[in-house]
Amino acid sequence: MQRNPDVDAWFAAKNHPMETAMQEVRTIILQADDRITETIKWSTPTFMFEGNIASFNPAKKFVSLLFHTGAKIPGDFEGLEGDGETARVLRFADLQAVSDDRYNLEAVIKAWCDWKGS
Repeated sequence: MQRNPDVDAWFAAKNHPMETAMQEVRTIILQADDRITETIKWSTPTFMFEGNIASFNPAKKFVSLLFHTGAKIPGDFEGLEGDGETARVLRFADLQAVSDDRYNLEAVIKAWCDWKGS
């Protein structure tokens, strides 16, 4: 798992009320596949492999993860919301929700990496 110091600095500067849950989402994503990297893009942490996978869309009362082309990820994933042609959103109410939905989040990330890495 490769953490980017710029993302660490982003978290340190923000002092976000959902930071613990966001950090857990970050860890799950980075551990899901060794090819995933992270950076700050659009003023928020963004996860990448063969393109932009997802970015945090910081909200104060929940964790929101925007999958830029989530509609194209092969498979059906519980909680991945949206009805547009491209983007999908996955939301977590708190740290417990992140823990409860860990395997689903991993599955989405692995599906992306399998799709883009083939």
